[in-house]
Amino acid sequence: MTNVGARTDTTLDDWLRNSFFEQHCKLFHQRPFIWHVWDGRADGFHALVNAHKLTGIHGEGRRTLEALTYSYLGDWLARQRADQTAGVEGADARLAAAQDLQGQLDNILKGEPPYDIFARWKPLQEQSVGWDPDTNDGVRLNIRPFMNAQLRAGGKKGAGILRWKPNIKWGKDRGKEPESLRPKDDFPWFWSCPGGGSVDERTDFPGGGECDGARWNDLHYTNATKQAARDRLARASGT
Repeated sequence: MTNVGARTDTTLDDWLRNSFFEQHCKLFHQRPFIWHVWDGRADGFHALVNAHKLTGIHGEGRRTLEALTYSYLGDWLARQRADQTAGVEGADARLAAAQDLQGQLDNILKGEPPYDIFARWKPLQEQSVGWDPDTNDGVRLNIRPFMNAQLRAGGKKGAGILRWKPNIKWGKDRGKEPESLRPKDDFPWFWSCPGGGSVDERTDFPGGGECDGARWNDLHYTNATKQAARDRLARASGT
């Protein structure tokens, strides 16, 4: 363990629980491919999850998150309930923390703001409805729901349900999009979006009067808005 900067009395479990994710983020330039999810307690639930599986296409990402939420975390919850019944010290607090985490993971599965995924290069009708990620969109976009989640207790500021806060931001990228390739109905966020405004201003923005092509990333769209765009496309194509 000393090879990774740990003290000589540090166990592998201690290192994985407390130090691994921070070192992993730094080693891979703040784009981790292992995500450390936890409930905010030193003695609570935590899991190291392969981000390639968690963001896999063709439903793999959703199945992986469902397994984490209901199988792995579900087993932990069952053990805490059993300990609570047996009067084991600390079981009440561990159960409450795990239930809170499960609620946050369930919110990510549902994908309503601020737990949604947004990829500015995809038209509105192709934006993810619920947790249906595309690993090709990259860590920066797919990790946002996990960092926007909020634990009731514990956790690191700005890290959401992750063990440590990666240095990831979703501000405006350089360059501008051409109006000819970004029609307003499909890409309303390129039409005078107040991308630096309040959360309300950045949620379900319908498009303004002019195409400024600004490449904002920290925007949110509800499932209803995305589904309406899909329905509109289906009607237009006669399907």
